[in-house]
Amino acid sequence: MEFADIDLSQEYSYADYLQWTFEERLELIKGKIFKMSPAPSRIHQKLSWEIARELADYLKGKTCEAYTAPFDVRLPRKSKEDKDVMTVVQPDICVICDPSKLDDRGCVGAPDIIIEILSPGNSKKELENKYEVYEESGVKEYWLIVPEVPAVFQYALGQDGHYAGARPLTADHILTTSILPGFELNLEEVFGVI
Repeated sequence: MEFADIDLSQEYSYADYLQWTFEERLELIKGKIFKMSPAPSRIHQKLSWEIARELADYLKGKTCEAYTAPFDVRLPRKSKEDKDVMTVVQPDICVICDPSKLDDRGCVGAPDIIIEILSPGNSKKELENKYEVYEESGVKEYWLIVPEVPAVFQYALGQDGHYAGARPLTADHILTTSILPGFELNLEEVFGVI
């Protein structure tokens, strides 16, 4: 079966996703297929590498673990059964502090932090669909990186289950998070690689 044979008007589950052998990288958001952009740009990859490196250094000897794409994150709404999971995403970087959410196929359940780096082809998907699904799934923090500005929008899940408005953090800021006490991401250094 080719990707062109798929009916994009239908809803699919993780069980369907596991059967596909397309060359295209895909994500499922609430049962709908989204094609991922072609290979990320050099700048995207540099930013991803720099942030992942900082996280890896900080996380040595700690319970939380960081993963980079491609890495399946399944966000179940009810059952964790493959046929019932309708959202599978591949965040650029994610941090998972609950080891029980990890299995050989990736993560099942909301990571503590998801980091997405915008690319020209994925802005609408990140800004609308993923924001909503990450909030609904209980991802504690969602960092949206906009290389063109450059800035990071850091959304934190409030007690009401919604993300609080984020102000842009630019190169003259240090990004911190209560999820990783003592972690500091110097955005001047991060954005300095581009």
